[in-house]
Amino acid sequence: MPGSIVAEFASRGLVHDSTDRTELDARCARGPLSAYVGFDPTADSLHVGHLLGQVSLRRLQLLGHRPIVLAGGATGMIGDPSGRSEERNLLDAAALEANVASISAQLERLLDFGPGPSGALLVNNARWTAGSDLIAFLRDVGKHVTVNQMLAKDSVRSRLEGGSGLSYTEFSYMLLQANDFRHLCEHHGCELQLGGSDQWGNITVGIDLVRKVLGRSVHGLTWPLVTKSDGTKFGKTASGAVWLSAERTSVYQFHQFWMSLADADIESLLPWFSLAPAADVAAALDVHRTNPGARNAQRSLAREMTALVHGERAASAAEQAAEVLFGSDPYAAGEGIFEMLAAEIPTERVSGAIDPMAVLSSCGMAASNSEVRRLVAQRGLRVNGVVVEDAADLVSAPRIHGRWLLLRKGKSTYALIDLR
Repeated sequence: MPGSIVAEFASRGLVHDSTDRTELDARCARGPLSAYVGFDPTADSLHVGHLLGQVSLRRLQLLGHRPIVLAGGATGMIGDPSGRSEERNLLDAAALEANVASISAQLERLLDFGPGPSGALLVNNARWTAGSDLIAFLRDVGKHVTVNQMLAKDSVRSRLEGGSGLSYTEFSYMLLQANDFRHLCEHHGCELQLGGSDQWGNITVGIDLVRKVLGRSVHGLTWPLVTKSDGTKFGKTASGAVWLSAERTSVYQFHQFWMSLADADIESLLPWFSLAPAADVAAALDVHRTNPGARNAQRSLAREMTALVHGERAASAAEQAAEVLFGSDPYAAGEGIFEMLAAEIPTERVSGAIDPMAVLSSCGMAASNSEVRRLVAQRGLRVNGVVVEDAADLVSAPRIHGRWLLLRKGKSTYALIDLR
């Protein structure tokens, strides 16, 4: 028998709003149900801001239920006004279609699309929305939703009260999303929509539409919006969004995003994102609280999320690369680790004899010969983990894998010399 969605999500603090929990629990007890999360494919990759939705579908799948991922090939042409102070840039159908194709490979890592009652399904609302007759849509969908009902939604009211206004295009978004729920219920037996708390207004419109048009009872559940304790947006770094595509955000950077989470954030984010049993998550947080400096909780989540998104081998490599930079024996690391590091830290490729002063200057470790001498005198420079006693040590140091020298200045400034 499939597990309780309400119990599992509530145990992790993942329930912000929901329809009647007793009814949803009773429905879960009767057998597997289908649930969906939607995203608008405005780029050729998902990012960390999408990840809780996809992890939640995976969590639901592990309970024995069927996840449906809805790509907004149609709604993405409009843009959801929820949580936004201004209108999105609009993409054309060809761009959105290409983005959906790109993202599909990422989803196949996150969810099991195999056969069976819990096999995941990817749908694109362009299939039933694009090219639809406007008059028919207004008659079949618009007549069931009042303007008063739409104006009462937070996503609409906040934009109107904020003074930036709301185009009719964006205003119509909730009708399209409601129609998605109706279509998925009618054609795929979908009975639950999940999303962040800013989606609750849109979800309830869909629930009401399904009841009026199909005469069926369906459910909604939202989780709290993911925010960081320092007020910055979750899933963003100084260099921008953290993407699930390795071409946009390297595996190492993705791993380090999770490693850098503040202790105040890991308390909520580990239960929310980890697919480990809730009891194991609680135990991990207990251990973390006894020695926060060890960052065991961050390390656990970084490994799990990187493996989920990029695979076990990539996660292991990113972990080893981080360990090399934080003091582990560089000679024990595989050559692939240094290939990964070469994309992350300044790397100087040298052929022939090494000129220590020139190399240290070109890779940014020192601006002048006098600075090199000062660093050496103060024992502030290391090569392959060993303190440099003389600049000539760069010439005599054994090369890692016959090729690499790893330089460190102070506690956290690194560079590589590639002597291949």
